[in-house]
Amino acid sequence: MKVLIAIPARFASQRYPGKPLVPLTGATGEARSLIQRSWEAAGQVAGVAQVVVATDDDKIRDAARGFGAEVVMTSSDCRNGTERCAEAAGRLKPDFDLVVNLQGDAPLTPPWFVEALIDAMASDPSVLVATPVLKTSTQMCEDLRDDRKLGRVGATTAVFDRGGDALYFSKEVIPFADQGAQVFHHVGVYAYRPEALARYMTLDPGRLELIEGLEQLRFVENKIAVRCVEVDDRGHPFWELNNPEDVPKIEEMMARIGME
Repeated sequence: MKVLIAIPARFASQRYPGKPLVPLTGATGEARSLIQRSWEAAGQVAGVAQVVVATDDDKIRDAARGFGAEVVMTSSDCRNGTERCAEAAGRLKPDFDLVVNLQGDAPLTPPWFVEALIDAMASDPSVLVATPVLKTSTQMCEDLRDDRKLGRVGATTAVFDRGGDALYFSKEVIPFADQGAQVFHHVGVYAYRPEALARYMTLDPGRLELIEGLEQLRFVENKIAVRCVEVDDRGHPFWELNNPEDVPKIEEMMARIGME
């Protein structure tokens, strides 16, 4: 399968302006921007034909080219990362069998998370969209709840049916978990077949997508199945950079695993 990884990045984020260029200091004391670390994470994924940064911002373009990334400039009209990936893929030749959206806020994404999506879609041609879910530890679940208690819009959780197809995604912690229910952290990576991206671009944002601010709900609201692929962190810490308060947490995790 010919696989493209696109890393959508915008400077004018409402919650965290300039987030892609935020420096993250690794175990050796070297600071690299979030977008560079996301690009480096993408480069570790096996079996990928091309990796690009997709942006509408000149500052991000210049920074990405400065560390050697290929950049595809996209329209400022893109409303989310899926639309930006669709536009970027449309500007590239040859055509790809799969387009992976590795969102530029997850530098701790291990390669096997993405490889699991590619494998799942290679083995089942009926799957049009896939995304990883990670069973939360007690500490991770507490961290998710703490974000909500403090009024921070943090990580996303997912619930799915017995076949693995998503029922819902939310910025709240679901399902209700005080009685020991298992919570799955949704990892912000998506793999799409080109026909799913093309269909997405014909659809208007739905009510739930707008309420939650979650782009993948456009698929769910239009009955396009999103396969949730459970992944194992293998002891590798994972967290996304959603708020400024996440920077020291991610830097501590980077130091713990020796990420330069």
